[in-house]
Amino acid sequence: MKYEIIVVGGGHAGCEAALASARLGHKTLLITGNKKNIADMPCNPSIGGPAKGIIVREIDALGGEMANNTDHSCLQIKMLNTKKGPAVRALRAQADKITYPDQMRKTLESQSNLEIKESIVENLIVENKKVKGVILEDGTEIASEIVILTTGTYLKAVVLRGDQKTSSGPHGEKPSHFLSDHLKELGFHIQRLKTGTPPRIEKSSIDFSKASLEPGDPVGYTFSFDNPVMYDPSTQVPCHLIYTTQETHEIINKNLKKSSMYGGYVEGIGPRYCPSIEDKVVRFKDKERHQLFLEPESIYYDDIYIQGFSTSMPEKIQEQMVHSLPGMEKAKILKYAYAIEYDAIDPLQLKQSLETKVIENLFTAGQINGTSGYEEAAGQGLIAGINASLKLRGKEPLILKRNEAYIGVLIDDLVTKGTKEPYRMLTSRAEYRLLLRHDNADLRLREYGREIGLINDKKYQKFLDKKASIEQLKEKLQSEKISPTAENNHYLKSISSTPLYDTITLYDLLKRPEITPEHVKHFTEITESEEVIEQVEIQIKYEGYIKKAIREAEKMLDLEKIKIPENIDYNQVHNLASEALQKLSMIRPTTIGQASRISGVNPADVSILMVYLKKNKKENE
Repeated sequence: MKYEIIVVGGGHAGCEAALASARLGHKTLLITGNKKNIADMPCNPSIGGPAKGIIVREIDALGGEMANNTDHSCLQIKMLNTKKGPAVRALRAQADKITYPDQMRKTLESQSNLEIKESIVENLIVENKKVKGVILEDGTEIASEIVILTTGTYLKAVVLRGDQKTSSGPHGEKPSHFLSDHLKELGFHIQRLKTGTPPRIEKSSIDFSKASLEPGDPVGYTFSFDNPVMYDPSTQVPCHLIYTTQETHEIINKNLKKSSMYGGYVEGIGPRYCPSIEDKVVRFKDKERHQLFLEPESIYYDDIYIQGFSTSMPEKIQEQMVHSLPGMEKAKILKYAYAIEYDAIDPLQLKQSLETKVIENLFTAGQINGTSGYEEAAGQGLIAGINASLKLRGKEPLILKRNEAYIGVLIDDLVTKGTKEPYRMLTSRAEYRLLLRHDNADLRLREYGREIGLINDKKYQKFLDKKASIEQLKEKLQSEKISPTAENNHYLKSISSTPLYDTITLYDLLKRPEITPEHVKHFTEITESEEVIEQVEIQIKYEGYIKKAIREAEKMLDLEKIKIPENIDYNQVHNLASEALQKLSMIRPTTIGQASRISGVNPADVSILMVYLKKNKKENE
């Protein structure tokens, strides 16, 4: 049997890729080692967080599934960084580890054009540098026009605790032993990466009186732009906060060489921005304590996840470490922490579409590309699924720019700069983060989702109505004015705002930092939804900063418009620095903008390249 698209792996990247492909009308096969592990959350029981939460909103705006699935499985939710500007605000939800994968599996099983098969892919069918299908572990060959690899941490996976190494996936599953070797034979550069997870504790064995309560926000939120609030904010499951102790640090320092990493048993490179607890203690010796969050994994079982306590220590040492924590003196460990090593490809061998440069029609997404995190994986999976579909239809790929989406920043960083450690999305990586906000993901990306075919009529009409309401409210505030009357100035004084000396519009009044839409309602009737009001307030208050960011982005876009021919021979571009020559020849950027972001390519090299392209263009005219 032949398929148009085969997706290998049922994690967060694979789910989004398979759903996008099937929803766009392509006969799709999802191959996973175990259906029960579809959309599994082997590490953190949460979705979202700084930057990551915005990626989830972007996935929803484009027509993906993660946001909707999170809304259906939410235990607790918070808006982070509310005391800071809108550029860094993001949602973070505790997701039920039973409900989330169960809900996603049902969505996949009910999707037309999509089949699911339990097996392990150990090789690819490749002819003339073009993928033609996959070969399963039992030798079965399945043909397809496009293959998307979303193998997560399963390529030659090894679980480590102390000096113990076990060939296994996160839950003891069988890993893929040979696929990464075959990828290497095809010409891919393979690197070894590492991640880890904390121990799980029996809830009833914890003394929560020694921890600080961390409740969810008292108001309702959704990740999806199309869902109503699906939970009662007053009955959210609580989290708790504790800190490591001096005893914890002493145990770690005393037993450092027994950990997998410090004992020399780890080959792979771990995530810089999500280090193990022993790594934190070593690297930040000046810190007397580190915060840890106690997070519930599900309402269906008793496990508590110790966020921030990842370790690869032996089990006996883990017992001592856990018992040294406040409220954990009698804690029962239900699952010991571990580190996991796995193979990944060098993302510099990818196009911006996530198709590989090595093999045509082969796409990759998620941790195989060197990233960490469910959200980064899902965003890549969605883009890979979309671009696989567009390639089958003979259309140009969807390439999100750095000023359009965090997903665009993520992919551009991977394919332009590469990574030697698990890549995590951070707000600091996005130079246009004021444009890439939680609140405006639909305004930035929903048109793309509609054009591609993942946004239906109902969702699109709701989006158009919202856009119209935003413009109508802005026009209303620009047209209505208030005068410096005694009554108006008395009200302004009562809310600690300066009095008026001239007539101004309500639009200009709202620009004042201390003025909120509720204050404006004193002067005029506002009936729009809270979502629309919030958007108008942000657009007005940050208008100057937003316009400045747009101008800066336009300079970048000018460089993106200058295309670099695919067949360019950089050896013919005289006077390039040797490092620039090497990097340009290896990465082969498609635009001057992308070339300018390559590490080792300096402004002088970019100028030389632009002169060369301009000269060649004149000679060929």
